[in-house]
Amino acid sequence: MIDFTFKPIYDENSKVLILGSFPSIISRKNDFYYSNPQNRFWKILEIIYNRKLQNMEEKINLLIEQQIALYDSIAKCDIKNSSDLSIKNITATDIGPILDNSKVEKILCNGRKSYDVVVKKMNKKAILMPSTSSANARYSLDKLVEIRSKELP
Repeated sequence: MIDFTFKPIYDENSKVLILGSFPSIISRKNDFYYSNPQNRFWKILEIIYNRKLQNMEEKINLLIEQQIALYDSIAKCDIKNSSDLSIKNITATDIGPILDNSKVEKILCNGRKSYDVVVKKMNKKAILMPSTSSANARYSLDKLVEIRSKELP
């Protein structure tokens, strides 16, 4: 069982909450969301907001400026490598403090595992977004940008 969560990124003005599933090995090692350079999460935001994100501080600033909160839906689980498909024995994170202390009106789930946790374990309404993982080759970067740009502020 791996017990690992990053601190959520949000402030009182956040309107959209993006929830990933569980941090990859690379993200846990680097202690920040979507640190695997093959993951397209930050590339998508760079394109949507026409901004180059060089470091953690710039990424956090962009999220706050755009009223986007970021967290993961799973606090603890059994996982093999970084595969969402292998995740078992899930303990969901508590998103209550984010919802209680912000203006979040929409939850976007980055991938099926996150969506299932949010809907089935947290009993929250959410929108399923295709995963930004490079393992999700079914969606091109352009298609991911198109889909997300419709839901982000």
